[in-house]
Amino acid sequence: MPKNETAITVKGLRKSYRNVPVLQEVDFEVEKGTVFALLGANGAGKTTIVKILATLLKPDGGSAFVNGFDAALQPDGVRRSISLTGQFAAVDEVLTGRENLILIAKLRHLDNPRAIADDLLNAFGLTEAGGRRVSTYSGGMRRRLDIAMSLTGSPAIVFLDEPTTGLDPEARLEVWKLVKQLAESGTTVFLTTQYLEEAEQLADRIAILHQGRIIADGTLTQLKSLFPPAKVEYIEKQPTLEDIFLSVIAQKEER
Repeated sequence: MPKNETAITVKGLRKSYRNVPVLQEVDFEVEKGTVFALLGANGAGKTTIVKILATLLKPDGGSAFVNGFDAALQPDGVRRSISLTGQFAAVDEVLTGRENLILIAKLRHLDNPRAIADDLLNAFGLTEAGGRRVSTYSGGMRRRLDIAMSLTGSPAIVFLDEPTTGLDPEARLEVWKLVKQLAESGTTVFLTTQYLEEAEQLADRIAILHQGRIIADGTLTQLKSLFPPAKVEYIEKQPTLEDIFLSVIAQKEER
């Protein structure tokens, strides 16, 4: 595998469904150890890109290299390098949190699966809940467990396809914290989202996908420079409902 600082390289990627173009000459690069956010509305083609990069779907044209491997010609190399978390938590509700993690560790043929499960439960704040069936978990806890399962075996690249869809504000902040921790540990995170604030909070680099094309790509500062300076107005900032919700929760926990 070539040694470089690029985790993902996509050039001229094309994909159509029933002669309807979904991706049209998509180009972008993701640097190792960074958080890359692919931003776009529903139907823009974000999940299609993730499926191609994860070797679940073949493109009609162009190339995609993941961790140095050609996604079309070297799928096994790609699969050994990545983990994918979809829009909905892929956990077994009949099993406990610990059993879910042990199962994944065994499927990946890792040594000491129980020790690995315990370490991940501790890292994701799920030790106390580890012995409970997942059917009793909240949405935020299920998403944390889902991401923990994705990290079993320490993959170089983690794909998070709209990981906070359907979560409440508090659970969303929990996931944001986890994503930041992943990046700090050196893991490359490929994040798709339709939430502008999510990309702003987490991403080192942002690409905007619209009608199957990348229409903007850069850091937040670079993207802001594309727009004229904002008119300065002095107004009293009113708290949003999300601000109020999080404040009330924080005050409650301090008591």
